[in-house]
Amino acid sequence: MRFAEKLGMKYNNAFNEHLSFDDVSLLPRSSDLEPSEADISAWITPEHLLAIPFISSPMDRVTESEMCIALAREGALGVLHRNNPMQVEVDMAKKVKREEISGIIRDPLTVTPDTPISTVIRIMREKNISGLPVIDKSDNLVGIITNRDVIAANPDSPVNKEMTPKEKLVTTLEKDILENGKLNTEKVKQLLHFHRIEKLLVLNELKKLTGLITLKDIKRLEDSPYVSRDSEGRLMVGASISPFDHERAIRLDLVGVDILVIDIAHGMNVKAIKSVEKISKDVNSWIMYGNIATEEAAEQVITSDINKLASLRVGLGGGSICQTTQVTGVGVTTLSATALVADAVQEHDANISIVADGGIRGSGDLAKAIGVGASAVMCGYLFSGTDEAPSEKVYIRGVPMKRYRGMASPSAIRERYAVDRYTRGTKEIAEGIEGVVSYRGSVRTLVRDLAAALKATYGYVGARNTKEMWEKARYAKRTMVGVREGLPHDVIPETQFQDLYDTF
Repeated sequence: MRFAEKLGMKYNNAFNEHLSFDDVSLLPRSSDLEPSEADISAWITPEHLLAIPFISSPMDRVTESEMCIALAREGALGVLHRNNPMQVEVDMAKKVKREEISGIIRDPLTVTPDTPISTVIRIMREKNISGLPVIDKSDNLVGIITNRDVIAANPDSPVNKEMTPKEKLVTTLEKDILENGKLNTEKVKQLLHFHRIEKLLVLNELKKLTGLITLKDIKRLEDSPYVSRDSEGRLMVGASISPFDHERAIRLDLVGVDILVIDIAHGMNVKAIKSVEKISKDVNSWIMYGNIATEEAAEQVITSDINKLASLRVGLGGGSICQTTQVTGVGVTTLSATALVADAVQEHDANISIVADGGIRGSGDLAKAIGVGASAVMCGYLFSGTDEAPSEKVYIRGVPMKRYRGMASPSAIRERYAVDRYTRGTKEIAEGIEGVVSYRGSVRTLVRDLAAALKATYGYVGARNTKEMWEKARYAKRTMVGVREGLPHDVIPETQFQDLYDTF
């Protein structure tokens, strides 16, 4: 069955009916599957498997290096935004790639022997870390300075007066704790326990500092069953580029970005496709192309000469902060667009993943998107309210919120014009808005909740993996009354009970 037919969409009809997430519900199927047994992983490229099929949108109030690191550690993927000078995006990509390799923190923050204690205290507070290796001018390890050393120290004293010297440090050679490129956590825990320490300094064969392992990181590794890593053990990261920014693409590719995400509202732009064809010849990274929203667009991109085309980003006008459809009259609901593009990929027998982008407000929506052919979903709204989103937290009547805006909003357009010559003149009217969203806490909690809900969906449908989800998912149309029935109703939520009580 074609994916679009699951939604009751008719072909050869000049006025097709496009359905949105609220218009349909998934039907339960016969199942002997427990949700915990479901495998929700998906290949985004032929080389990159996401254990958790969630991708953050390349928006300047959603995804920078902190978001990418947090998502990769949960088995998902972050895509850096391009609303900045090229070097800034390159540096963010470097930070993700250097954050850790197989559990070892690479290029840890360091200080010199003559650094004032006041500077050490400031760095520890700003970066929320409890210790810094001390390196001399020849890059030799000479000691470590920790919270314990500075708690009562004179702020004007140099580090070498308070640090623990190298002779008293516990270090290990990198080759002694890695097995087949992976960290042997048991060996590390034994070293930490035997020496009663919380930080282990890692050296290469020349006795130069190459990394740092902390007890907190070991606990995090053991508590995180999935981590998105590249072939070298580094965290995976995506980065967005204009389809015309050849130089930025090459710079990001040299850093080792796993996926270059072509970031354009109208992916059927012929000039954009031709430009990406040229860019793809000069990079090794896989390409995610978008946004597109129709079968015609999918065929146009699939049959193009883009090298290493791995994924299609699907959606036009469905985002919570997008007003493209309102302003221009152009748009396709994300659910229907995903089904249409999935059919085109299937017809061409193309090894290309589909990423549904826009309009996804919760776990039910993302499950419906996967059921019509998506391998993963891209979210801006959901991730914008988390701690890791690079946006300001504000309080409205005491309720925490975070600022959020579309990349076609007036302020975002102004900033992009200031730093990116490839966008100048492309948008003469705003197609996005600015606002605030509810604060949602940590990405880790959000991702794990969404993943658990998605596994529950697989259980209801009887799908052991995503391929079976594509085959078994069936949909029923709902009326507005049906939508209301599917929500909690006819009770006073407990969260409102105290407010009601206080009125009497």
